[in-house]
Amino acid sequence: MKSLIIRRLVTGGQGTFGAIVFENIPFALTLEREWLDNLPSVGDTPGSCIPAGEYICNRVNSPRFGNTFEVTNVENRTHILFHKGNLDDNSRGCILIGEEFGQLGSSSGIKSSKAGYNEFMAILSNDDEFRLIIVDDWKNPIT
Repeated sequence: MKSLIIRRLVTGGQGTFGAIVFENIPFALTLEREWLDNLPSVGDTPGSCIPAGEYICNRVNSPRFGNTFEVTNVENRTHILFHKGNLDDNSRGCILIGEEFGQLGSSSGIKSSKAGYNEFMAILSNDDEFRLIIVDDWKNPIT
């Protein structure tokens, strides 16, 4: 089973930014909601990014996002998907993938989401599941 790692770099009011790594090579960037103690989305209120840890992701066909992967076994959470998007507002607790960090209007986000997402799906083109390891580097910043 393949393993991918998300190394989260910073978290704050505009989201949680990270890099996704496969076979020790970073290949894309990630954007999630800010860390809010794993708060699930309820109604119009979006949820938190999920806790750091190890998860199994399964291929699913989402009615909204099509062929993608779902992160499973997240305590008190469901329907956490990988998909395209540029700002944390494009996620209700899912993981967005892109190619570069940048400003989008007055907000920080990720750009080239389609290219980053396509690269992610190409790496997993022959897989129905993979292991995801999430590491919060922002908790131990280099000073």
